[in-house]
Amino acid sequence: MILTILLVILVLAVLGGILYAVGIYNGLVTLQENISQAWSNIDVLLKQRHDEIPKLVKVCEGYMKHERQTLQEVIAARQGALKAKGMGAMASAEAVIQRALGGLFALVENYPELKANQNFLGLQRRVTAIEEQIADRREFYNASVNNYNIRIRQIPDIFVARFLNYEERELFKAAEADRKDVDIEFK
Repeated sequence: MILTILLVILVLAVLGGILYAVGIYNGLVTLQENISQAWSNIDVLLKQRHDEIPKLVKVCEGYMKHERQTLQEVIAARQGALKAKGMGAMASAEAVIQRALGGLFALVENYPELKANQNFLGLQRRVTAIEEQIADRREFYNASVNNYNIRIRQIPDIFVARFLNYEERELFKAAEADRKDVDIEFK
C-alpha cells in the first residue's frame, strides 16, 4: 500500500515536471514566434516605404533639376536597404534611407511649386505615416526580443533554453550616426 502511494507520488511528480517543462517550452516558442511576427510586420512596412520612394523621386525630378545628387542619394539608399542582410545591416541601411528622405524633404522647402503639388504632398504624407508605423513596430519588436532574452536567462527557463540551444536575439538599434547631436544653425 505504501509502495503504491510512493509510486503514484513519483509518477505524479515526474508528470508534473514534464508538464512544467512543456509549459516553459511553449512559452519560449510563443515568444520566438512573436519576435518573428514583429519582424515580419516591420518588413512589410519597409517594403511599402521602398515602393513609395521611386514614386516620390519621380515627382520630385521634374521640379528639382539641380538637386540630382539628393535624388540619387535617396535611390542609392533604397538600393542599399534592399540588399541588406541581417539585423545590423538592415538597421544601418534603413537609417541611411531616413537621412536621405529627411534631406529630400528639407530641400523641398526651396521649391514652392513642388510643395504645392498634390502628388508630392500625398506621397510625403504616406512616407511620413509609414515612418511612424515603422517606429511603432520597432518598439514592439524590441519589447518582444527583450521579453524573450529575459526569459531564456531566468531560472528555470534557462535549463530548457540551453537544452534547446536557444540563443539571445538582437535588438533593433539605432545606427551610430543617428545618435549624434544635430547641428542647428540660425542664419
